[in-house]
Amino acid sequence: MIATRFAVAVHILLLLALAGEGATVTSLRLAGRLRTNPVVIRRITAQLARAELLRIRRGPGGAGLARPAAAVTLADIWHAVDAGSVRPLIPMHAGGGDAEGRRIHATLSHAFATTEKAFQAALADVTLADLLQRMQQETGAPALPASRS
Repeated sequence: MIATRFAVAVHILLLLALAGEGATVTSLRLAGRLRTNPVVIRRITAQLARAELLRIRRGPGGAGLARPAAAVTLADIWHAVDAGSVRPLIPMHAGGGDAEGRRIHATLSHAFATTEKAFQAALADVTLADLLQRMQQETGAPALPASRS
């Protein structure tokens, strides 16, 4: 479930970045673009707003980026939609109560923790601006509209 929320959150923030600096997009429009229910969009945008990654204008106002795309990392987004989670990225099974099983469990726990640290570091190295630039390189279309300032 978290991976889905993360992917949707990244998609939302990319659409807001593409809308342009200072622009807002309604949850209904975002839901149409992502082909999902507006309630799902509102739940995720609320998490992103609590993390101060976007700002929400109540009523027909919609949502917009709270920071420049270059100042938002994938790690920021991951933490926003995973806030309060105590689940590891790779959950352990409950079996293996004997001595050998406990050794395997300890070994796997270490390997999984190392993997999770590498995952978090990789997320911290990628910004929304990086993704927008890659989109432009892959499609040839401008990644962002001209700045209004």
